Amino acid sequence: MDQHRLYRTIKNLGNKKFRTDKQLLASVLQSIIEHEEIPVKGGRIWKLEPNLGTYKLIRQCGDAELIKKDFRLRVSEYPVFLQLPRKGTIVATETNKYLRQKGIKLYSATGVGEKVRWEGYNLYTYVIGINADYLKDEMTYTLKIIGNALTSVLKGKRIASKAKQLELELDKAREIQKSILPQHEMKFFNYEMYGISLPEKIVGGDFFDYLQSSQDKDRLGVVVGDAASKGLSAAAQALYVSGALRMGIEYQTKINTFIGRINSLVNQTFTTEHFVSLVYAELTNSDSGLIFYVNAGHSTPLLLRGATDEVERLPATGHIIGPFPNEKYRTEYALMQKGDVLLLYTDGITEAFNEKRKMYGEQRLIEKLKELKTKSPKEICQLIVEDVQIHNRLVKYSDDKTVVVIKRTK
Repeated sequence: MDQHRLYRTIKNLGNKKFRTDKQLLASVLQSIIEHEEIPVKGGRIWKLEPNLGTYKLIRQCGDAELIKKDFRLRVSEYPVFLQLPRKGTIVATETNKYLRQKGIKLYSATGVGEKVRWEGYNLYTYVIGINADYLKDEMTYTLKIIGNALTSVLKGKRIASKAKQLELELDKAREIQKSILPQHEMKFFNYEMYGISLPEKIVGGDFFDYLQSSQDKDRLGVVVGDAASKGLSAAAQALYVSGALRMGIEYQTKINTFIGRINSLVNQTFTTEHFVSLVYAELTNSDSGLIFYVNAGHSTPLLLRGATDEVERLPATGHIIGPFPNEKYRTEYALMQKGDVLLLYTDGITEAFNEKRKMYGEQRLIEKLKELKTKSPKEICQLIVEDVQIHNRLVKYSDDKTVVVIKRTK
């Protein structure tokens, strides 16, 4: 399951008009239950009542037997509620006799919303519970991402009314963000590259960079990242991650270890709903065209073989940066021959909609790349962005768009 797309789907659902948080959560819960890849029997939404020290059932749906209206669980008798703020999602065996009688044996609980102080603990405002015959580890990741996305949506709704207060700060933020982007063009031994990043608003969460250690001129890192939040928050996170990458490149270390350290820093610094996807490709001064890469839950880079028009994909080698502090990242490699083109991009390219709600899509991107493969990286980059902009021109909302083209020219 594409984690970044899942997150964005939930966020887009949050853009719809719901009168209450309950309506939004109920809509998402129904979508979870109906999702083919999620084997769910029933689901429930619980709301914290801090003055009573209980979670009250406010919504239930699915094929599971109905629980009596306004049923409550005491926080003091249900340790899962106390553990959720640390873990986000927990899978457990049901211990409540009444709920077991209703057929709930194995369940997952996912925290959603702002945290409220209760007797020395920080508790989620809402908990989404689902029950199923089995729950795989990958489901835990998926439900945690859903919880993070919903938390982000609810927070966004809380702060929307304050947006005008930030108007005077946006110009400063735009200048700061410009400062983290490198010059568009770069040459490195047998390679030429060019990058463009266009924020959807004044500032955005996309970024790219060229990274080279002062101690090792035979390696060049190229990174493209996408912070999941929007506007000033995304720009701040992009600035932080970009700065951490620039500092970290000075240390001689394995790429997977390097990205793992970045992940740990982001986890410690930002809340779990503020994650980053990124792909890091390292070029080497090698006649074989050896490149190493780590893809942390990012849009799949495309490697076009200039001689044959074959396209190879560089799939994810680890989860997104931030929510999973112990994530292990795998380093993979590819070989680039003369005339080959490597395209790194964010999902604002492939997921750009036209007025008929049709996405630009990966296949159109591939065809455009094949059409332009003999041109310079600058021309390829600019013409791809232009084509996406034309596709997206009549749509009011669009996402940040970033493209970096790397071409082996010798």
